[in-house]
Amino acid sequence: MQIETFPTGPLGCNCSLLVDPVSKGAIVIDPGGDFDEIRARLERAGAQVAAIVHTHTHIDHVGATAPLQRWSGAAARIHEADRFLYDMLPIQAAFLGVATPETCEIDGDLNDGAIVKAGGLDLHVLHTPGHTPGSVSFLIESKAGAVAFTGDTLFRRGIGRTDLWGGDSQAIFSSIRRKLLTLDPSTRVVTGHGPSTTIGEERDRNPFLNA
Repeated sequence: MQIETFPTGPLGCNCSLLVDPVSKGAIVIDPGGDFDEIRARLERAGAQVAAIVHTHTHIDHVGATAPLQRWSGAAARIHEADRFLYDMLPIQAAFLGVATPETCEIDGDLNDGAIVKAGGLDLHVLHTPGHTPGSVSFLIESKAGAVAFTGDTLFRRGIGRTDLWGGDSQAIFSSIRRKLLTLDPSTRVVTGHGPSTTIGEERDRNPFLNA
């Protein structure tokens, strides 16, 4: 499995490309902006996009979704509980003072326990509400170890904010403790912004979880 993570858009959302080295099937997680850069990296990998998935639908995580869907023909997917945020992208844009991104058809089928497939890749969906009602994390396992993509739910030494539309501080703590901290401590965590970490590190050193 090949994983490439890089910041996109004005807020530096981490976009991840997961590519099956045999079939070249790919999953794109959180295409937050910079479509040309995302496309160029996929083309260099010889990848064919099978799915476009989102940890949540804040504007900085969906900025390049529409052009990526149009170019690749792959379905874009969210958890249905976050559809209201996608529908209010103009309000989100005005709040941040940025342009409203192009929108597209988007499926709301990223339910807890679902599996997103691309070639030999199986990406498991964990519903982790709190940052938004439809926030999800993704987990993939391989011989090299497990990797969790936690979006803006869990950061290195931090957690996601809960003061925006639909945020819930009690829910985010519950999600982290029940769905994420129960993973193997060696699980690598790719966050929505900033550096990666591991479940073990955050279990032991995250001040928000050890107060």
